[in-house]
Amino acid sequence: MAVPGSADDGEVLGKAYDARLMRRLLQFMTPHRLSIGRAFAAIVGLSVLQLAPPYLTKIAIDSHIATGELDGLDSLAMLFAVVLVLSYVLEYVQTYTLQVTGQRIIFDLRMRINEHLQRLDLSFYDRNPVGRLMTRVTTDVDTLNELFTSGVVSVFHDIFMLVGIAVVLFLMDWRLAIVALSVLPLIALVTQWFRGHARHSYRQVRGLIAQINAFLQENITGMSTVQLFRRESRQFEQFDRINTGHRDATVASIFYYAVFYPTIEFLGALAVAAILWFGGGRTLQGTLELGSLVAFVLYSQRFFRPISDLSEKFNVLQSAMASSERIFALLDTPVAVESPAPTSSARYDGPGHIRFEHVWFAYRDEQYVLEDVTFEVAPGQRVGIVGATGAGKTTLINLLMRFYDVTRGRITIDGVDIREMPLTALRSRFGLVLQDVYLFSGTVGDNIRFGNDQISDDEVRRAAASVHADRFIDSLPDGLNSQVAERGATFSAGERQLLSFARALAYKPAVLVLDEATSSVDTDTEQLIQDALHVLMADRTTIAIAHRLSTVQDMDTILLFHKARLREQGSHQDLLAQRGLYHTLYELQYQDQESSNSVLPIAAESV
Repeated sequence: MAVPGSADDGEVLGKAYDARLMRRLLQFMTPHRLSIGRAFAAIVGLSVLQLAPPYLTKIAIDSHIATGELDGLDSLAMLFAVVLVLSYVLEYVQTYTLQVTGQRIIFDLRMRINEHLQRLDLSFYDRNPVGRLMTRVTTDVDTLNELFTSGVVSVFHDIFMLVGIAVVLFLMDWRLAIVALSVLPLIALVTQWFRGHARHSYRQVRGLIAQINAFLQENITGMSTVQLFRRESRQFEQFDRINTGHRDATVASIFYYAVFYPTIEFLGALAVAAILWFGGGRTLQGTLELGSLVAFVLYSQRFFRPISDLSEKFNVLQSAMASSERIFALLDTPVAVESPAPTSSARYDGPGHIRFEHVWFAYRDEQYVLEDVTFEVAPGQRVGIVGATGAGKTTLINLLMRFYDVTRGRITIDGVDIREMPLTALRSRFGLVLQDVYLFSGTVGDNIRFGNDQISDDEVRRAAASVHADRFIDSLPDGLNSQVAERGATFSAGERQLLSFARALAYKPAVLVLDEATSSVDTDTEQLIQDALHVLMADRTTIAIAHRLSTVQDMDTILLFHKARLREQGSHQDLLAQRGLYHTLYELQYQDQESSNSVLPIAAESV
């Protein structure tokens, strides 16, 4: 089974029919079995009624028109009309019920996928392109909709029609029935050819759709980088190759359809010709009634339509197997960071004493980004974390929030291993301000409140005022009710960070976590945040990651990480007195600042 987002994703589709996958798909139909049963009953009734018109035509010709006996012909015509009306009603019930039921099943499936996506850990999203995940939730689920609405149940209509017509033909005249069905071996050969080629072309189409979605998502999101490095023409050429491949694969599939359906029509016409040739001769000889010949022609035309429909259902089935394989591969992806159930005796609202105990962590294999890290953060303590890029600073926060789980060692809060705490109880204790701020569509107030309706408008305003975000919010046309563009594109980096800061504060967290919170703001904005922090960090545990030492100089404790290890810890003055790595980093940032500001970040990376 292909793993979503892997190199072969979209290329390997498995079997045309997989009983295991079908059983899993049918589980989604179980809650709607009454509606499906109603549709199935309508299909059975419709199949029976659709067998009636040709036979009624036979009776009308042989018993009335040919003999000149008009008595009863009007009743027969009325019966014919009733059959047509009932067929219309049953077809409406079947179509409406299946379509509505299909939409409900698809709703349930999308909710299941979205729920699972929200539970998956960040390492899963590190490995899987967003565009392909979007394909799972949209295109692949829509493909299953065709299976539920026109495949699983309605295929019985075609089967009932084929069996019913065959039985009626043999009951009417077995010799003429053999002639009518003599083209079936040719139809079987054509159908087998179509199935093989259509399956191959469909594999290509599905794989290329996933590639198109992944390419567009990545390039539209990173459009500023594409334009900055003048990669438009190169990216256009790459997309042109993918899109051309998709077009060619689609055209190939169209070719097979264009050959298959006219061929079925031709073979159906050939069967009618054989019926007219053999049956016409017998009619002239008086061994076959004219009405029976007409009925045979009508039944023959109805017989070959379900055959072409069943071939189409095969394509729907193939599509569903391909999509369900990828969807269930996604749903079967294990949740690496499970949230344990809360216990009645456990309390998760303690003072918040945080301990890292001999923590090791690697994103992959044995490439550790943290090695044997041990430290503690007391309630109300302010801790700064510094070090060169790649030293493991942000990883500490990811582990503390349980976005990832430690490889070795453990992290505790008030003596409880965070792996034993429900994720909602753990993460609700923290207010997080990231370097890369993500704003959602909606209003400014919605982004600060971020779905927590218990936060009042007054609390939102106070949170914004605390970080001085109210200055630019008040300048917006509708203030807190102003709409936010996608990802907050109309705001500056500093304004987005202020909103993120206000969002964290509005939740009144026990622990405030700042990850490079002032790295993208100008000096004036940074000073505003620094002023607010002195008030906001009072009676609140604070963990601040920073490149700028000015951000953490007044912290109670500073932790310096270098090459995955905790090298030094202490207050700003204590670390300077040690004249170690922190002292070197301090000198690199502040010595000769006026004359060599531009080279300092490079030098700092080498510490």
